Amino acid sequence: MHKRLPALRSVLEPSGLSLFLAPFYGVGEWKECVFWLHGLNDTYRVRTTEGLFILRVCRTELREEDAAYETELLMGLNKALGDGATGVSEAVSRIDGGLYTMLEAPEGHRAAILFRYAEGQENTLHDEASCFVFGKSAAELHSAMDRVQTRSINRFTLDTSFLIDQPAAKIIEYIGAGHCAAPFLRQFAETLKERIAAAAAKGLDWGLCHGDMHGNNNAFQRDNGFIHYDFEWAAPGWRAYDLAQVRIRKRQPREEDRERLWQAVMSGYRSVRPFSAQDEEMIDTFVWVRRLWVMGLDVLFIPSTSGALDYGEEWLQSFVDEFRSARLE
Repeated sequence: MHKRLPALRSVLEPSGLSLFLAPFYGVGEWKECVFWLHGLNDTYRVRTTEGLFILRVCRTELREEDAAYETELLMGLNKALGDGATGVSEAVSRIDGGLYTMLEAPEGHRAAILFRYAEGQENTLHDEASCFVFGKSAAELHSAMDRVQTRSINRFTLDTSFLIDQPAAKIIEYIGAGHCAAPFLRQFAETLKERIAAAAAKGLDWGLCHGDMHGNNNAFQRDNGFIHYDFEWAAPGWRAYDLAQVRIRKRQPREEDRERLWQAVMSGYRSVRPFSAQDEEMIDTFVWVRRLWVMGLDVLFIPSTSGALDYGEEWLQSFVDEFRSARLE
């Protein structure tokens, strides 16, 4: 007798997803469903007789209320932004009016969300004009976020507990409290918290944030604006943290162009809404907060997604060397 073993992270078969989900949506006949990307969630590209769509099957850690929060936020942002240049992804309503579908996967419940395909030209922000437009678009997004109402759920906040304490604890648990790098990582985390506390006491721009504005989630330019998508990490936080993610986006320009292009981003942002000198000064601190959070994210997904092979001493040392270069003492 064979016992079915539990799964940590499954990949759902595309044709089966099509057969199951198609009756819930009035988007024409589903012609193709292609497994597109295996990331923190699984992404599929769907082609129907009405066009292209993106299907995201969320990991089990994202609860049903998280799917509801994100999709309702997108509805509010689409209304707040209207027909302006800046846009956000649009979740497709089911025939019954719902915005997501809960699936029974081998590892547990997973939310499936169908999005309209974001049309636009990919832009890597390597010229001043594009950087100015992106900064303006980010500010328009933040302004719209100030106007939307979000449902009240037991959801995280992008504060020092979420961004620093929790990832630091995960990292030290993973490497072992007795590891020689542990004292440095603890002190690094404490220094970041002290810097933020001192600046926040004087006043920092706080409000609803995108939470993952790293460049791959807002790379499509449409006319004179950008399309922002993947609001999984959207939550209240410091706006300097959002902009820090732009500062260290994955596809960086040449070293000699970086400061000039960054100033173009800030000029575009300030053409729409104010951003104090103190907020801008804190962006560099939030760059290191983001890197620590990313390190914690690496640890979080080792058991279910990435495996431990590439996350040993070399991985650890590369982060420690990077953090030491910050010279925060």
